[in-house]
Amino acid sequence: MPVELDYEEYDLGRLTWPTAEAAIPDADFLLLPTGSIEQHSHHLPVSVDTLRAESLTRILAEKASERDMSILRLPTLPYGYSEHHANFPGTITLDNETYQSVLVEIGESLARHGCQRFIIANYHGGNEQPIKLAADRIQRDHDLRTYPLNWTDYGREELTEEFGEEWGHAGEHETSVIELFYPGFVDADAKVPQTRRGRFDVRQYTYFEDITAEGGIGDPTQSDPAFVEGVVERTTARILDALEADIEEETELGDVDPV
Repeated sequence: MPVELDYEEYDLGRLTWPTAEAAIPDADFLLLPTGSIEQHSHHLPVSVDTLRAESLTRILAEKASERDMSILRLPTLPYGYSEHHANFPGTITLDNETYQSVLVEIGESLARHGCQRFIIANYHGGNEQPIKLAADRIQRDHDLRTYPLNWTDYGREELTEEFGEEWGHAGEHETSVIELFYPGFVDADAKVPQTRRGRFDVRQYTYFEDITAEGGIGDPTQSDPAFVEGVVERTTARILDALEADIEEETELGDVDPV
């Protein structure tokens, strides 16, 4: 049986190079989904962040088209910076500098082919700092407007109001998302409240097992995929609002022509 990637009309991966030659400079944004391959406690697969990146950027691209905003989506980058999870089996990590270099070289390639704006859409906390540094280099060295976009920042207030302060890694939020999009990937029998170890105010933990026994934070037994489905819808709208506002700001500053 042949292997087929589930590419849609907004995916660069389905285009030929002549089609890409026209599509890249015509798109309002090229978007790179970024995830990780790392442990997510006993009940979730190591691909959680990559699965979130894949599903949530599909929704973002589809909803953008309803606003006459075109997003051309790159294939999801599955590996990230996950050294803090490295002692848990199944975790695969790139070095911080390697990860940053990968992003910069992707941006350089896009700039070469006429990309106007580059979104690095992130779904893993460990990626945030190298993405920010990569965005600096892409803009300064390759003159490509770059948007480091951390999806969770746009849903954080709702998630905290519903789940409390510790809904993060493998907790209520991520468990709900995987139950919503990939319910067969969740081991329901292994869902238990996560055992918190250290609680540092200032000190940086060395590895994730310093702060959790099972590998997660929060209480995944309190997951609520129906609630998170609404969060996804509202968060997607907030992200698109922010992107539209940035385009308007660029236009007012004379940085780009109006879209």
